[in-house]
Amino acid sequence: MSLYITTPIYYVNAQPHLGHAYTTIVADTYSRFRRLCKEDVRFQTGTDEHGDKIAEAAAAAGIPPKEYADRISRLFQEAWPLLNIEPDTFIRTTDAHHVKTVQEILQKVHDKGDIYLGSYSGLYCRGCERFLTDKELVDGHCPDHQALPQPISESNYFFRMSKYQEWLIDHIEKNPDFITPERYKNEVLSFLSEPLEDLCISRPKSRLDWGIPLPFDAGFVTYVWFDALINYLSGIGYPDGEEFNHYWSVAEHIIAKDILKPHAIYWPTMLRALGLAPYKRLHVHGYWNINEAKMSKSIGNVVRPETLRQDFGVDTLRYFLLREMSFGLDASFSDETIIARQNSDLANDLGNLFSRSLTMINKFAKGTVPAPADLEPQDRALAEAATSMVAAYSAHMKSFAFHRALQEAWSVISLANKYIVTSEPWVLAKDPAKTPRLNTVLYHLAETLRLIGLVLLPVMPETSMKMAAALGITPEVFRKHNLIDHGIWGLTEPGVKIQLGASLFPRLDKKNGQNRSPQKQKVQAVSGESIEAESDIGLISFDDFRKLDLRVAEITAAEKIDKSDRLLKLTVMAPEERTVVAGIAEYYEPEELVGRQVIMVANLKPAKLMGVTSHGMILAARDEKGRLTLSSLAAGAMPGSKVS
Repeated sequence: MSLYITTPIYYVNAQPHLGHAYTTIVADTYSRFRRLCKEDVRFQTGTDEHGDKIAEAAAAAGIPPKEYADRISRLFQEAWPLLNIEPDTFIRTTDAHHVKTVQEILQKVHDKGDIYLGSYSGLYCRGCERFLTDKELVDGHCPDHQALPQPISESNYFFRMSKYQEWLIDHIEKNPDFITPERYKNEVLSFLSEPLEDLCISRPKSRLDWGIPLPFDAGFVTYVWFDALINYLSGIGYPDGEEFNHYWSVAEHIIAKDILKPHAIYWPTMLRALGLAPYKRLHVHGYWNINEAKMSKSIGNVVRPETLRQDFGVDTLRYFLLREMSFGLDASFSDETIIARQNSDLANDLGNLFSRSLTMINKFAKGTVPAPADLEPQDRALAEAATSMVAAYSAHMKSFAFHRALQEAWSVISLANKYIVTSEPWVLAKDPAKTPRLNTVLYHLAETLRLIGLVLLPVMPETSMKMAAALGITPEVFRKHNLIDHGIWGLTEPGVKIQLGASLFPRLDKKNGQNRSPQKQKVQAVSGESIEAESDIGLISFDDFRKLDLRVAEITAAEKIDKSDRLLKLTVMAPEERTVVAGIAEYYEPEELVGRQVIMVANLKPAKLMGVTSHGMILAARDEKGRLTLSSLAAGAMPGSKVS
């Protein structure tokens, strides 16, 4: 199988930020995963360098647009290696071959009769660099840039996009995976339920001269979106290149939701006018909010990838972004949350498992992986869980559920840590008669680490390579490993020498956060029957408080309950699995809850709500405006840990 995966080409009116980094890390991770499945992959990213905003930014900097574009494009090219992002192609819309391809396509569509000269009066948003319809405005403003669009009347060239509306609707409906997640497919179909206007695809040179000239009228330059989208073709040698013939049929685009309309409507209709099949799939992700606020240059909360790499390390950043965001939904970034992930998931769980296992192999088996002896049920359970993880992980990765793929790996990490506790290798080492049993335990830990390192390779390549090297697998050999041939149990050879090294992930101290004004809030145990306790309702005794068993619970699944607008059915680990009904459906979507750690009242009598038996209550905070937020810990903890 083959894959052609792309990011959007990033607009060079600003430097790389967290949003750019996330999209590109997703593309890099997905390309690495597909290569790990022994597939042929081409990965492309780049920069979009024409249009109003570039001309304005260059003028503000006092330099020509091309010099400005060169400067910012170089920042993107230099940023990606710092994050272990390895594209096969980096394309720029100022590249000569791209300009040539754009003009050839314009001429072809014009000759077909699908581009015509017309007059237009409308509201133009300079931030979007396009005309907006009344339906798109919110209180008369552009919803993305919060600015009043400018009325403009002028002659321009138009693409007959409306001609292909019914074809596009039919294609989307017949191909349910064409746009994912489904919510964005539904959003596009909703937009297409209204008549589609033709697309203005030029700008008069009297207003803008920084763009690709139309081949059939030198008085106009190409609209930036008609130019930019064609990078997906020019980057692989359209129309006659060998790579175009090989890769276009397996093209998959990754974008953020703010550019859904150009990719889901403009681009497929442009391809149809060219006589080309549309791309295979469009993957749409949400926004990153910074400390609960949307990232914005105007409020100064833009996060730079190079800063994150310096503060946390590249693999911590890659892991956090893929683990924290449920693809398609918005997610929140803060120093506190990334530190919590590092200390809990990476240092406590993975790091401790890795260091404990290698230390015991070094101490009890003279630094070599021993041969296993007779197996006991817990050995078979660990081996089965590790091999099952590979299949479940692969299925989630293919469907862009990266957070769930990582949950599969961490469930095995958790099981392996428990395996150490129940097996007690340090006790076995004291009795020579139990050496065969000790060897079996140590072998199972080494083999589990090998499989964990293998599935983590797309997400955390540096960490994965360190794990492989410590297990005696050379980098040259490990680079040839794949999920098909090596995602099975029993490939670690007894007798291989391990290599002790530094810990994978040191614990991080909390950084000084921003001061926040205190607010009066109440803590609420969220269930179908709310039980509330506020600081001003009176004092309770210490003995009364001790009766509450508060536990850390990790949500592993969430779903809505039929015929209820308030209730969600949660499956939690604390550490055993249990079902909890929570009255939080008005504030949280089920998808965004999976993987979160919350605080649970664990010693309540079971209660049946809407036909579902609940075995606990989840704590949440409600402010004076009635907004509800799930309570959680400042740093992660093992599910089931007692809160005191």
